[in-house]
Amino acid sequence: MNRAPGSLPAAGQAVRTMSAKRAAAIWLGLAIAALAVLVASLALGSVPLAPSRVLAALAPLHAWHGAPAGTNDLAGEIVRTLRLPRAVAGFACGALLALAGALLQVLLRNPLAEPYVLGVSGGAATFALVAMIAGGAWWIVDASAFAGAFVSILLVLGLARRELWRGEPQDTSPRLLLTGAVIAAGWGALITLLLNLAPDSRLRGMLFWLTGDLNGGALPWTALAALALALLAIVPAAPRLNVLLRGDAAAQALGVAVMPLRLRVYLVASLAAAAAVTTAGTIGFVGLVVPHMLRLAFGNDQRMLLPAAALGGGVAVMGADLVARTVIAPAQLPVGVITSLVGVPVFLWMLLKRRR
Repeated sequence: MNRAPGSLPAAGQAVRTMSAKRAAAIWLGLAIAALAVLVASLALGSVPLAPSRVLAALAPLHAWHGAPAGTNDLAGEIVRTLRLPRAVAGFACGALLALAGALLQVLLRNPLAEPYVLGVSGGAATFALVAMIAGGAWWIVDASAFAGAFVSILLVLGLARRELWRGEPQDTSPRLLLTGAVIAAGWGALITLLLNLAPDSRLRGMLFWLTGDLNGGALPWTALAALALALLAIVPAAPRLNVLLRGDAAAQALGVAVMPLRLRVYLVASLAAAAAVTTAGTIGFVGLVVPHMLRLAFGNDQRMLLPAAALGGGVAVMGADLVARTVIAPAQLPVGVITSLVGVPVFLWMLLKRRR
């Protein structure tokens, strides 16, 4: 039977591996794209800056000694205080979401799975909105968002523990997907209730956060640290993930400890999505579209795909944020609006490709 391009391999079917040289070329191309989008993000905005002024603002001597006497260091303040932290936060959040999407697509054996399918974003959003209504400081909102995401993780672990902890010959991902969908629906109902109860003075900020907001990304280092930890935790397991794609029974026969590996994948994916939501609110479609497009172009070898998904997701969110800041400047759009406007037609295109 012919399989749709970009789909995951059938149970028992081996994953075609990629040479290290070709994988490095793909990573290099994505890294160059990320650097180009970063430079554009620093130069473009409601106050356009020439590349020379951007470089001067980033130069270490400029940062240490300040601008020459009698000059206004407005460009330096814009680049170092506003645009650079926001761009870095966008890259980290996009990388976390795409990495989480790639992992969930392996875990659930479904190329259309994405980080929010298990209700992680709904839990984070619910707890964050409660903190906003209570008038909590930004760090309380962030802590509440992460707590909500973690509660969702525990709920799914408790309700679908057999699917995650016990490697079984049959495909258990439909039950896991259903569990996550029900939990996400419950969070959605609570979010609607909170929005109806929220005071008008806080409603706009809550809605903006729900659709993706990088304005609070002045301290992106937490998201960067989460990205580094996620990559360190899961990339060494990429060869075993290639085996897991052949099915639980085949992986067990080849000596892979399926239960610990499935639990590891789920926890890394969920915590990566939680860190992204905590930093930037809910940004949709990145975890769905980026891994699928890379798989469509380059195959299913997880040794290549996981780092490539992180780079591609970072490029996608940085680019979306650049559009959100410039399309109606000086006003800004939520970055989640841009990713959804692009993600919806791409998602529909993927569905059509799978039906052929």
